Amino acid sequence: MTDFYDSAETRHQAEREQALLLALPHALRHAVANAPAVARQLQGVDATHIHTREALSQLPVIRKSDLLTLQTEARMGGAAFEVQRDVRERVFGGFSAVGWGSKTRRVFASPGPLYEPEGSTPDYWRFARALFAAGFRSGDLVHNCFSYHFTPAGSMFETAAHALGCTVFPAGVGQTEQQVQAILDLEPSGYTGTPSFLKIILEKADELGVNLPSIKRALVSGEAFPPSLRDWFIARDIQAYQAYGSADLGMIAYETSARDGLVLSEDLLLEIVRPGTGAVLPEGEVGEVVITALNTAYPLVRFGTGDLSAILPGVSPCGRTNTRIRGWLGRADQTTKVRGMFVHPAQVAQVIARYPELIKARLVVSGRMGADQMTLKVECTSQPPALATRLEQTVRDVTKLRADIEFVDPNQLPNDGKVIEDVRAYD
Repeated sequence: MTDFYDSAETRHQAEREQALLLALPHALRHAVANAPAVARQLQGVDATHIHTREALSQLPVIRKSDLLTLQTEARMGGAAFEVQRDVRERVFGGFSAVGWGSKTRRVFASPGPLYEPEGSTPDYWRFARALFAAGFRSGDLVHNCFSYHFTPAGSMFETAAHALGCTVFPAGVGQTEQQVQAILDLEPSGYTGTPSFLKIILEKADELGVNLPSIKRALVSGEAFPPSLRDWFIARDIQAYQAYGSADLGMIAYETSARDGLVLSEDLLLEIVRPGTGAVLPEGEVGEVVITALNTAYPLVRFGTGDLSAILPGVSPCGRTNTRIRGWLGRADQTTKVRGMFVHPAQVAQVIARYPELIKARLVVSGRMGADQMTLKVECTSQPPALATRLEQTVRDVTKLRADIEFVDPNQLPNDGKVIEDVRAYD
């Protein structure tokens, strides 16, 4: 039995990179021709010239908040948006390349509401690769406890299981005793859902005095999966692995038997950028996960997920050669309110951009509510005369707030992706 879903997982990194960058201009041309919002995002850009990482990094980043704003404006007929009857505009804010019909199997809603299309290709959300890495195989019965209501999670994992040749029990969420009974009756070999709900089911079985020995593997997602819970499952003879994805992009990265980071999906271009900007960070630096998806139905270009992570060096010990990330390390949107005014990571980046001698900065908000204090901690290569004074004025110009300036040595600020740190006392 092979250890890999397909040969793409073990190809040379240079071969993968070449294939992705060769496909990128074609994907961008398709997106511009079929997704009106992408055409606006890339206005004035010649897609044929976007065939390097450097060229890609010059394109604007689109974030989830932008999708929600444009979808809302399209539905409400906002002044900034001329509403079209085409559902690509009216429903999806112009980011979808498909409307209703055979090319769109389903449409889902995330909180907002933010609507996402499901294309008609098999395993559209691309989670089959993650299921395979977690040990699922053709002929398995999968107990799927992701929601089938509104959001795409249930469909994500069901279509992936079908792509592998598995049968699915659509368990959904809730009704814990009925979940236990269904597992007793059907004896599924695998579980998909959140890790906390699997623990709840197993604990309910304990309470009822029954064993659920059939479940040997699990692919979990949707929330944090700490090592302590992973080990709790292992003690019950269940090997559980995690996958990372979103309702917009589908599967982004997945855990393997090496349990050493998460391996990137084969058809995505990943960048780690400084929060609030589109500036790409070097390997190992924590920043926002930005994805370009070569997806003909929903072609998101430089989509900022709002999640923090970092690229791990080298390749996975399991033999898969694609890029690995450390996993979910928090949220990139660190916007906070200071003295009644919002301060954004992009504003901190704007301050840094004006001073070439600055390496890195971190805005620390301290004090108590109503008595806020801001300190801009900066790493710099040199300290020209009056730099602190000029920085104070720039912060005031950009944020309309006063901040103290504190210089620190290079590499002294934590590598955690934080641009704004709120350490105020709220008691």
